[in-house]
Amino acid sequence: MSELGEEVREGQLAWRGLRVLMAIPGSSLRVFAKRLGPGQELLSSLQEFVEEKQLKAPFIITCVGSVTKATLRLANATADNTNQVIRLQERFEIVSLVGTLNPEAHLHICLADKDGRTIGGHVLGDLEVFTTAEVILGEADELCFTREMDSRTGFPELVIQKRLEQI
Repeated sequence: MSELGEEVREGQLAWRGLRVLMAIPGSSLRVFAKRLGPGQELLSSLQEFVEEKQLKAPFIITCVGSVTKATLRLANATADNTNQVIRLQERFEIVSLVGTLNPEAHLHICLADKDGRTIGGHVLGDLEVFTTAEVILGEADELCFTREMDSRTGFPELVIQKRLEQI
């Protein structure tokens, strides 16, 4: 038992009564910071960065900034009904951006308009930066993210595996 009350058993971390799947004893986190400027497309820029750095288990830690465009899929989508897709073209603050980036991005965003009203959804792309986007990415260096079709959802879902090769 550590000073923080953490206990590691069989590849899981128990902390204050919570269990975290795929916690690996001795694993570490690599952190990357990226700033995007006006006119850059956020999603494709992040995907290019992940590919360039050969990240295997990347995820968004935090993001602040603003966009002038966004294409989002709203909630409640199924394999048979992809649900409403909206294309926004006005200035928004990025209130939240979360998700995984490898091998296919699965990001959700929450945007606030000039009156503070929010809208969010699954990012399909077209996130054009207005003034800046300051993105902090993390990578679990002992894990590898892939996606496999899940017949229960009809979508390619995240598969988390222990990385075979070390960085």
